[in-house]
Formats: sequence, structure tokens, C-alpha cells
Amino acid sequence: MGRDVVLAVGLVGICLGGAAVFVKAAVETDGGIPVLPIVTVLLLAAGVALARWSIVPGQRRPTARRPGPPGPMGPDEPLPCAPTTPEPESACLPEVDSGALDHTAADADGFEHTVAALCARDGCPQVEVVGGAGDLGADVIVTTADGLRVVIQCKRYGEGNRVGSQDLQRFGGTCFAVHEADVAIVVTTSDFTAPAAEYAAACDIVCVDGEGLAAWTESLTPPPWDAAAGAERA
Repeated sequence: MGRDVVLAVGLVGICLGGAAVFVKAAVETDGGIPVLPIVTVLLLAAGVALARWSIVPGQRRPTARRPGPPGPMGPDEPLPCAPTTPEPESACLPEVDSGALDHTAADADGFEHTVAALCARDGCPQVEVVGGAGDLGADVIVTTADGLRVVIQCKRYGEGNRVGSQDLQRFGGTCFAVHEADVAIVVTTSDFTAPAAEYAAACDIVCVDGEGLAAWTESLTPPPWDAAAGAERA
């Protein structure tokens, strides 16, 4: 039972009790007290008490409420800033000029940048040319869109000068153990000797010769790291 109901019942009880006392006193004194006015006043007081509780049926006195989560915002309240959605990595890739892909006009250092440009063109969000003194066989290190770490050695050799097994062995000793490659690739403008190709196959090193490089440049074949992943799935 609510507090207002208790108060109203109490007031009505007091008024009725008072009326009974006065009536009894009037009877005992043989009408010495004006009973009717007093009873009228008491009944009016009881009516006021009842009216205070029942003017609006069901309405209760507001009570304190614990703070809860904020409700819907009004039409004039500013909307909170929506979190920015990062753009896909492909949207942040640099544009690669077609001239940067022409390895035929590049020297040895320029050839490394040509290979790096091919990687950027084919969707690698991180491309770094690291060739130089003390590079331990790595000329280009990239991260593919799938998160693969690709370590590439670039060999710009003239016609008739093929990549030998010693070149592959030196690269094979560092590409995985030192550079932590997921895919290791040797790219050349020339070709590979048979022992070099056999060693590369045994060590899971991808070889891209002159013809393969031309096809990659013209987008006639998938990037060599995709070809390596397809060979592993097969």
C-alpha cells in the first residue's frame, strides 16, 4: 500500500473517530454541544483527504530514480561522430607509372625498383627496396595483401649469363632463416642453370626467368607469390 493511501485512510479514521466522540458527548450532555456543525466540518475534512488521493486515479507521487542509460536524443541535439571506417588497403596503394615497370632500360639498381613497382602494382601494400651492401641476399621485401612476407632477390644478367646454383645456395641460406620469408623468389632477366633450378625446387624457392618476368610485367600470369601459393595447395 502506498504512502498516500495510508495517509488518506488515517485522516478519514481520525475524522470519523472525532465525529463519534463529539456525538457521544452531545448525547451525554443532552445537546449541550452543536453536533451538526461539528459533524459537518469533520465530514468535509474527510472529503478533502479523500479528494487529495483520488483526484487523478492511479497518479502517484514521483519517486527518485537511479540514473539509467541516456534515452533517445531530441531533434536539436547533435549526433555523435560516427567512427571512421578505415579504407581498404587496396584504396591506399600508390599509383605505379608504366615507365617504372620497364626493366629493359634499367641498370642493376634500377632493376630492383622495377621489381618493387611490379609488386606494388599487383596489390602489395608494403614494398621496400633493401638491396645493397650487407643485404644478405634480399633486394626487395614486400608484404602481400594476404599478409605474406615475400623476400625477392633480383639478378639483372645479360643474355647468356645464367643464374647458377651457387647464387641460389647463398640466397637459400638466408631467405628463410634470416629474412623469415613466407615466399622466397629469385627474379632474373636471363635464365637458370639446371642445378640452380633443382636446388630452388628442393628449397621451395620460386624462380622467375626472363620469359616469366615479361609475362608478369604484361599481367599475363599471376604474381609469383600467388603461383607459389597455388602450387602448395596443389
